[in-house]
Amino acid sequence: MFDYSMAEIGNIVVMQAFSGLSLFSVLLLMALGLAIIFGQMGVINMAHGEFMAIGAYTTVFLSRVAETYGIVNYYFLFAIVAAFIIAFIIGYIVEFALIRHLYKRPLDTLLATWGLSLVMQQIFRSTFGAKEVSAVLPEWLMGSFQPTPDIDIPINGVFVLVLAAVVTLGVFIFMFRSRWGLRVRATVQNRVMAGAVGINTKKVDRVTFALGCGIAGVAGAAFTTIASTGPTTGSLYIVDSFMVVVFGGAASVLGTIASAFGIAQAQSILQFFMTSSMGKVATLMVIVGILMMRPEGLFASKVRK
Repeated sequence: MFDYSMAEIGNIVVMQAFSGLSLFSVLLLMALGLAIIFGQMGVINMAHGEFMAIGAYTTVFLSRVAETYGIVNYYFLFAIVAAFIIAFIIGYIVEFALIRHLYKRPLDTLLATWGLSLVMQQIFRSTFGAKEVSAVLPEWLMGSFQPTPDIDIPINGVFVLVLAAVVTLGVFIFMFRSRWGLRVRATVQNRVMAGAVGINTKKVDRVTFALGCGIAGVAGAAFTTIASTGPTTGSLYIVDSFMVVVFGGAASVLGTIASAFGIAQAQSILQFFMTSSMGKVATLMVIVGILMMRPEGLFASKVRK
């Protein structure tokens, strides 16, 4: 079927698997923020991709400043923190000004956040232009290393993978080992009872929404290491991010990790042997088939009734 030997196919699969790890890392960071928002508040945030773009454009802007002052090798870690903070602040404002008025109205939140995404895309076009832009990467993110003569592993992909692992661990600690995480989980379990015992559920919602947006900002900073950024970049990833959340099971960190890994690897490997669109279609068909048997996703969260 293919003009490759078994050894060549093995090397291709390994290379594509490592390539898929970069996509996995970005999808995981995007889906983590989305799962936190959707899992707790039931808000369908169609503007989540634009918060990823905020992080990416923040990194691009800081890279230009760093290039001007000759500090390119030192700015990137600061840019990741700045991307999180800026996306967090904007998410906090959006929740206060828009989202809090639309709770328990999922169709309205979908339409409102879709309109917000269009507004944000136009702001990106007016501020940064319609063309895609790229961040200037530090030298320590460039190049690759070779575990074997036939396999190249990009350093930026390894960095993004490590960043995703650190953020995922941070989210796990925040959700399951902190007092604030306890409040979040109590609000998810029973909002009325959580309010009755003194938890400020409105504040929990606001900070949680902002946190999810901040994580999307980190995803945007990571995205600049593997691709250029344009006004519609975030919208290209929003469907895959929702697919990860639904397939893994809403509000399940473990499900989000497993789902992001499976989808990213499947797309990366299949798209090499097929066209890009056919690889996505094949992956989607498998997901739909599994969801028909498990509508709650791979790892359904258990809620006491």
